Amino acid sequence: MSMSRVTFEIIRDNDDWGAIVLELDAEKAPKTVENFLQYVDDGFLDGTIFHRVISTFMIQGGGYDAPNQSKREGLRPPIENESANELKNVVGSIAMARTSDPHSATSQFFINVADNELLDYPGTDGWGYCVFGRVVEGMDVVERIKNVDVKSNPQSGENSEPVDPPAIKKAYAT
Repeated sequence: MSMSRVTFEIIRDNDDWGAIVLELDAEKAPKTVENFLQYVDDGFLDGTIFHRVISTFMIQGGGYDAPNQSKREGLRPPIENESANELKNVVGSIAMARTSDPHSATSQFFINVADNELLDYPGTDGWGYCVFGRVVEGMDVVERIKNVDVKSNPQSGENSEPVDPPAIKKAYAT
């Protein structure tokens, strides 16, 4: 099966914000989708927050239980960057977050809220950021997350840390 679906139930505090449904492209990004689905199946993403929100760029999650508190237990080794798969960082696409090392993606992902062609292969570093799916339902929830109040994040020096971060209550494959 080349297309898988994953649903994120989104909450903030105890408020239900609805669901984001992703369609993952295992044909174009097989290792990335397999890795992501393993994190979903392991329950790793449950309870993680959207820790980095830039309303003109993207919303990022999958790596923190609380602000500046990264989730380490259950983290698996980094995966190979599959960004040369012709999928683009456009509004509603989901891609793997990584460090400056192209092959450093683990559990963190971001959903593009703008067309970010600078992130497409080959990017500025010869690699880019691997897109592995897209939002098929719940763009209204993505919009709500991108519009949360943010403050300066001392770790990154950017104004991207949600004051009251939305979280993935549960992530599951459908």
